[in-house]
Amino acid sequence: MAEEIIVRPMTAGDYDQVFALWKSIHGMGIRGMDDTRQGITRFLQRNPGLSVVAQLPDGGIAGTILAGHDGRQACFYHVCVKEEYRKLGVAQMMVDAAVKAVKAESINRIYLIAFKRNKGGNRFWQSLGWQFRDERNYYELYLSDENDTVFNP
Repeated sequence: MAEEIIVRPMTAGDYDQVFALWKSIHGMGIRGMDDTRQGITRFLQRNPGLSVVAQLPDGGIAGTILAGHDGRQACFYHVCVKEEYRKLGVAQMMVDAAVKAVKAESINRIYLIAFKRNKGGNRFWQSLGWQFRDERNYYELYLSDENDTVFNP
């Protein structure tokens, strides 16, 4: 089944399917402003060719990685795969494609945030050799109440 899936760059035209996928993922956090059509389009324009989707033969979307960089380091956001396509290598294919795209930008470090309660996601990243870092503190400052993160049930 995974051999029929194509990993390709995400486009703004994918937004409706991508957002529907995100809304279907248990525990996924959706931001009120950043994850709107306008926010995702802006992100994709700022980081052309780095974000990827796993496209099914029927044109549906089975997974996503938002990838962007600041010139020094890259970050992966909203890495997810539809439940029925997990454990088939889809996430690995997407990670490989996104890492390749980031390397082509001469970026040498990628980080991501995996929530502690996302046990499957944490196991996945560790299985790929990504290093867990516990010496850092993570801080954030919300500049707008409209950009709150709401977690899916």
